[in-house]
Amino acid sequence: MRGARPALGRWARVLPLKWLLALRFLREGRVQSSLVLAGVTAGVAVTVFLTQLIAQLQNTIVERVMGSQAHVVMAPLQEQLLRLPPDQADQANEAVAAQLQPRLQRQRAVDQWERMADLAAATPGVLAVSPVASGPALATRGAAFQSVTLLGVRPQDYRRVVRMDAYMTAGRFEIAGQQALIGRELADDLGLQVGDKLRVSTGVRSEVLTVAGLFDTGSREINRRRVFITLRLAQTLLDLPGSVSVIDLSVADLFGADAVADRLRAQTGLRVDSWMQTNAGLLNALSNQTISNNLIRGFVVAIVALGISSVLVVSVVQKQREIGILRAMGASRRDIMGVFLLQGALMGLIGSTLGAGLAYGLLVLFSHIFKSPDGSAMYIAELDLALVLSASALACVIGLLSAYMPARRAARMDPVQAIRA
Repeated sequence: MRGARPALGRWARVLPLKWLLALRFLREGRVQSSLVLAGVTAGVAVTVFLTQLIAQLQNTIVERVMGSQAHVVMAPLQEQLLRLPPDQADQANEAVAAQLQPRLQRQRAVDQWERMADLAAATPGVLAVSPVASGPALATRGAAFQSVTLLGVRPQDYRRVVRMDAYMTAGRFEIAGQQALIGRELADDLGLQVGDKLRVSTGVRSEVLTVAGLFDTGSREINRRRVFITLRLAQTLLDLPGSVSVIDLSVADLFGADAVADRLRAQTGLRVDSWMQTNAGLLNALSNQTISNNLIRGFVVAIVALGISSVLVVSVVQKQREIGILRAMGASRRDIMGVFLLQGALMGLIGSTLGAGLAYGLLVLFSHIFKSPDGSAMYIAELDLALVLSASALACVIGLLSAYMPARRAARMDPVQAIRA
């Protein structure tokens, strides 16, 4: 191969011979090389763009859904109506029947909630714990009324579980005494502003509250139904003296909430639900999106691999004479094979670089075209460096694997037959 080096021009002293030959073959087949580069660029762009877009949209959806609810909720077990067999039911007296029939709409409390809260706080993966006393009520102002849900909280604890500070449109997420925080829709329904009074009735007690702030979670139902008051006031209005109805938790790993819920369920004997259980439909939709994305990526990889392989097969056929001359001048089979493998790797590397740039351009373009209902961007146009590197590595590997068969064919050529062809 040393004899062939002078004929390759001034670059022979700069680059190794395999690189010079690979670049020369690519340059001579410009049309074919351009088509392959276009295919690799499009493949990497589609892979990076779809993966990044779907990941960011999924994160946005999950953040919006989870922005107004706890990751894990601990609640008392639900009561069940015990039914006696017909023969025993006929013999049961009214006193026994009264004990078996639970009272409708009864507010149930978490037994020994302080100990349960401490146990939850000590559980690995739990970030914050917030006791909540909640129950139904009727909010009235003059002739206007609306059914609501009272949430008695300790603001310093609750804001660590649900980021209510980000949803406040008037006032702060702070309450004391007979103050209340209500949503925008409820304020519009009852004609309320900060500083106005409203009455809430639970069927047990009623109280006149002062609106201390307004919030907007992005969910009309939540804005219309939730009324935040102090924990002590809620315990009084809901007839839960010193008790709470649920304990809300936030966890470090959002998608590990099920594991935390299972551990707490086994330790406490309470009903412990994670957001993954209460939002099973959302998780199913996200899973289907991920499966669709993987299928698309698989088809794109197959198409790119076939494109590189087919072009290099044609290149081997076209370069038979050159291959024969190189073999006759002393080039080994490994040298010839390395030339074509380099072509595949270069196509993958250059195509992945161009594809990453094209993917970022598409992300920026679509972030300006598609907006949320409130006019804000649905996602932030940014590239995950790990994703770009993995896509580039995958493109190079595909290039090498696609070039393997053509390279092997070229390396096995008989020099005499190749020159005569």
